[in-house]
This record gives sequence, C-alpha cells and structure tokens, in this order.
Amino acid sequence: MKIFVTRKIPEKGLDILRKHHEIEVNPHDRVLSKKEIIKGLKGKDGLLCLLTDQIDKEVIESKKKLKMISNYAVGYNNIDIKTATRHKIPVSNTPGVLTDTTAEMAWALLFSTTRRIAEGDKFTRDGKFKGWGPMLMLGQDITNKTLGVIGTGRIGTAFALKSKGFNMKVLYHDEKINEKLESELNAKKVSFKELLQKSDFISIHVPLLDSTYHLISEKELKMMKETAVLINTARGPIVDEKSLVKALKNKWIFSAGLDVYENEPKISEELKKLDNTILQPHSASASIDTRTKMAVMAAENMIKGLKGEKPLNCVNPEVFKE
Repeated sequence: MKIFVTRKIPEKGLDILRKHHEIEVNPHDRVLSKKEIIKGLKGKDGLLCLLTDQIDKEVIESKKKLKMISNYAVGYNNIDIKTATRHKIPVSNTPGVLTDTTAEMAWALLFSTTRRIAEGDKFTRDGKFKGWGPMLMLGQDITNKTLGVIGTGRIGTAFALKSKGFNMKVLYHDEKINEKLESELNAKKVSFKELLQKSDFISIHVPLLDSTYHLISEKELKMMKETAVLINTARGPIVDEKSLVKALKNKWIFSAGLDVYENEPKISEELKKLDNTILQPHSASASIDTRTKMAVMAAENMIKGLKGEKPLNCVNPEVFKE
C-alpha cells in the first residue's frame, strides 16, 4: 500500500513503514497547506500526519479509499474524528512515550520563570551585570510552596509526582480522583476556583475541547495570586492570550511559561516583548529519544491499521464494531 507522510519524522519510524509499504514524505521542512495535503494523498491508502496539519472533512473525503490516519502527537484536535469515524477510518495517536519528557519541560518552564533565568541570561549577556546586589533579579522560592495541577491524566500526574523533592503542597483539579497523587503526595482534589486562588504555581495538562477553550481567561487570571506563575505545555487556546498579556503587563500574576500559543505559530507581539515570560517553540516532547519513540509508535499504528487491525492507540475504536 501507499502512505503519505506530511513531514519528515525520525528515520527509525520511516524505516518501519518502508519495510511494509511504499511511502512518500513531504520534502519540505514546513507545514503543508490543505491543498498540498490533498495532492499528497492522491493514490495513497494511509496518512501519517502531525498536530500542525488540519485534517478536516474536506481532506478526509478527498480520498475515497483512505484506510488509516496515524497522528504523530498525543492530542488529535487537528483531525475531524467524526468524519473519519463515519467513513470507517481508524485514527491513532502517540500517548505515553512523551509523558515524562513533557512533564520535564513544564518543570523547566516553572524554574525558568520563577527564577527569571532567561531574563537574567539576557541581562548578563547585554553587559548589564555589574556585580552582586541584594535586590538584583529577585525571583521566588519553589520549595514548600503550593503547586496547582489542572488535569491529572498521564502528563499531569507525572508532572505532579516530580514535585516530591521540593516538599510542595499539591492541589489538583480533575473530573476523577487521582489515587496515585493522593497516596504518594497527599495531594488534594479541589474546585477549579480554589486551585486558582491558593496555588503559587499553576500548570495546565488538559486536552483542548470545547469545554477547555479559554479555560483561563481574564476572570480566572484575576483569581490568581499576584505572585502566581502560570505554565502551559498543553494547547494554546486553553489560555486566552489577550487576557494573559493584560495580566502579565498589569502584574496580576508574576510570570508565565508557555510552550503553546493560541494562534500557533503566530505569537502575540505584545507577549514577545514582556520580560516576565518564557516562550518555547512547542518543543515539550523534543528529546531525541521521545521523538524517535513517537515515530515508531506512529508507524506501528499505521501498519496495523492498514492490515485492518485495531491500532494499539486507536482513538475511535468504534470503527471496528459491527
């Protein structure tokens, strides 16, 4: 069979695909337009796509015999799952393998924002450092503070567990009780409002859904402490970016560490000008090991799907029901 890969992924994954099928990989190191994806799908049986590709109804229905869509990401809000399911096309993702890597990035952002690492680096490189001073580049302590975790799925749980060494009080907000966090950290499940009001550091780990769009907006930002730090490694539109800029400029909160943006890859020019932010290029899963594991998983999902078997990480298993 023939597979279209919308952008080059680690070679190990491509090698797996080549052993079983014929593949065509986008030769350009950039996001393809919808028109280019549709053109690439011509004559193909499988589509291996990225979170940056919008696989909507038009794309899915442009290829009448599409048999499998493998998404190289955990989230799959970039794919019209309803249309794929209606056409009996399995869709898979790559969960699990990037859990710790993403949790580590959230911690890197937390430390960097709280201790003003990027700001201090620029200050020093610009030749402004004239020696130690008692009021120079004051940040905040992390040990013994309150950590708020919004969403305790795989990544949120891993993120919270990494707080063990800092003797933190952990609050979490989720639909379900997280027994692991409660037993290992004595974490407390609280209302969304209480988490916002009491946490020193707030990290977002929920998927982008209709219910989580602009989950953090002006109202929520005003509930936070003036010393609060907001971390987002989930999806950009969960945070109202305009309200966040306003909050940071007016010192409603201390700082923010972001790996994702509302209108990615576009980023608010105002946000880029602020010193109390750390901005990363959506690279939370960007370690050599993790990206390779994602490639292997995406490839293996594709192989199974093209055989007519249910992929291990199928997000719409109902397509296999009679």
